[in-house]
Amino acid sequence: MLVGESRVSSSLEDYLEAIYHTVAAKGAARAKDLVLRLGVHNSSVTQALRSLSEKKLVNYAPYEVITLTDTGERIALDVIRRHKTLSEFLEKVLGLPEAEADEGACRMEHAINVQILDRLVKFVEYFENCPVNDVMWDEEEGYFCGKSDEEKNGHS
Repeated sequence: MLVGESRVSSSLEDYLEAIYHTVAAKGAARAKDLVLRLGVHNSSVTQALRSLSEKKLVNYAPYEVITLTDTGERIALDVIRRHKTLSEFLEKVLGLPEAEADEGACRMEHAINVQILDRLVKFVEYFENCPVNDVMWDEEEGYFCGKSDEEKNGHS
């Protein structure tokens, strides 16, 4: 994600996402919350917060609560959207277990472009809402349709 002339790395996107979720859950975020949530060292959090502050994505002062700026929140919400879409695709369409889908989404969310993400959103919506959809995943058989030929009404 570009902010002004500088790029926000995937690591910094993870911090923005963590701050957003922490504030949503607890009402405020502190550096120690990020240490626990992300499993990183205090020095890493401090360095990331300074970088995010320089980019004007967070309001940060040592030992104070951390808040997202409007731009920081917009980026965090975009990362969350990407994560949710990818996780739903991996779980609902590809049939991966929730934990595996979540981990995979976390890795892919930083690299996917907007056009691909938008298509995945539309595909997941279609997959969930199509009246003839009864596609299932079986570890031995792969994908199969659970409807009989009669139930499919001519759809294959």
